Amino acid sequence: MTGKERAGFRAQANKLEPEFQIGKGGMSDGLIRQTLDSFRTKELIKIKVLLDSAPETPREFANQLAEKTQSEVIQVIGGTIVLYKENPDLGKEKKKDSKPKKSKPLANVKAKKAAAAKKEAEMKKAKRDFYAKKRTYTSKNAK
Repeated sequence: MTGKERAGFRAQANKLEPEFQIGKGGMSDGLIRQTLDSFRTKELIKIKVLLDSAPETPREFANQLAEKTQSEVIQVIGGTIVLYKENPDLGKEKKKDSKPKKSKPLANVKAKKAAAAKKEAEMKKAKRDFYAKKRTYTSKNAK
C-alpha cells in the first residue's frame, strides 16, 4: 500500500465512529468474528481500545487483529485502531451505483456567466440613475 493510499484511508477514517471496543477481555474469538463481519460490509473500520483496562497496548492489538483477519493496519493513534481490508464485492457495487456526472458544455456555462454579468450591470445602472434623479430632484426643490 502506498503512502498516498494510506493517507486517503486515514482521511476517510476521521469521519468514522468506532465499530466496537476492546476492553479487559482483550483479544477473543468473538472480537475476531465481529471484525470479519464488519469487513463484509465495509472496507475500513475503526476500533476503540479502552486504555485503562486493556491488557495490551493498542499497537499490539492492531498487529494481532490485522494478522488474524488478513487486513492492514492504517493507523494507531492513542486508543484508536483503523484497519483496512479490500473487499472486491463492495468495489463492484460502488462502480455500478455511481453514474458519470453530466458535464455542461462550456458554451452554456459561458452564456450563463455573460447573462449574469449583463443583469448585474443593468442593476448597477438603474441604481445609479435612481440616485442621479433623486439628487436633481432635491436640488431643484431646495432652491
